[in-house]
Order: sequence, then structure tokens, then C-alpha cells
Amino acid sequence: MSENSPWPKELRLRGEGSTLLISFEGGESFELPAEYLRVESPSAEVKGHGPGQEVTVPGKRQVRIFSLEQVGNYAVKITYSDGHATGLYAWDYLHKLGSDYEEIWNAYLGDLEAKGLSRD
Repeated sequence: MSENSPWPKELRLRGEGSTLLISFEGGESFELPAEYLRVESPSAEVKGHGPGQEVTVPGKRQVRIFSLEQVGNYAVKITYSDGHATGLYAWDYLHKLGSDYEEIWNAYLGDLEAKGLSRD
């Protein structure tokens, strides 16, 4: 991580694990839905092992976050109600998910529709 990398000030679960609130030292704060974080997991299960291997994950509308576990000084491991617990969310990646939420979420919804998949 570089000197200019976003650094989290606070991570807090809200709504019985339905949302992660993350605040950064620069003053930015994001409320990220559990479903969004789950379907954008940086794990190999979702992102694959290389370009073009990404998977569109359906059926996660009701997923909740069970726990957060800091990993070193660079990431957090999120455990979900569906048992998914792989993939480390680096601070840079969480910041990107927050900053680019609309673009990423709309692309995901478009992928679901194009593939005939559902959030339920």
C-alpha cells in the first residue's frame, strides 16, 4: 500500500449484518450492503484465477454478514450467512467498492439480467 492509499477509521455492522459502514481517514464514508459485498467478493470463487474467469453470483439478496476479522494492516475477512468466508477485502478494494458503487452494482444487475439469473 502506498502513502496515499485509503485507510479505514471505522468498520461497523448495521441492520443485523445487512450493511457494512466503513469510514476512511480522508472523511469518506460508505454504507455497503452485504449482498453487494458478497457478489463482489475478491475470492477466486467469484473473481476466478485470471481475467475472463469472473462469475456472476445469483441469489444473495438475503445474505448477511456474520463477522469481520482484520487481517494484518491491509484487509478484512468477511464471513457471510451463506458460509462464504474466502477472499480478503483490502482497504483499497473496499474504497473502490464504495466510490464506484453505482457503476459496479448496475453492471452486476445487468449481468444477472443478461444471464437470466435472479438476486433471490
